[in-house]
Amino acid sequence: MLTKKQAAIIFNKSTQIFLPALTILGFYFTSIKQPEYGLVLNLSAQIFWLYSGWQAWKKAGQVGIFITSLIITAILMYGVINYWLL
Repeated sequence: MLTKKQAAIIFNKSTQIFLPALTILGFYFTSIKQPEYGLVLNLSAQIFWLYSGWQAWKKAGQVGIFITSLIITAILMYGVINYWLL
């Protein structure tokens, strides 16, 4: 069983991989005229952006990163709803 500290370390290392990978793939799919998939990938990356933004705010007072991540998450959610549900 993992301790809380071990789980946090694993999630932090995963963030360092998935944050850029999902974001880059999202932009790539948008650029090849597949915006519906790009939105889903970028929205998936927002989990890691929000975590990183929260940590940056708490540890270094970088609230702007967290606020920007919240706004971008809302915009991406609207895009996913617009492409996939409407």
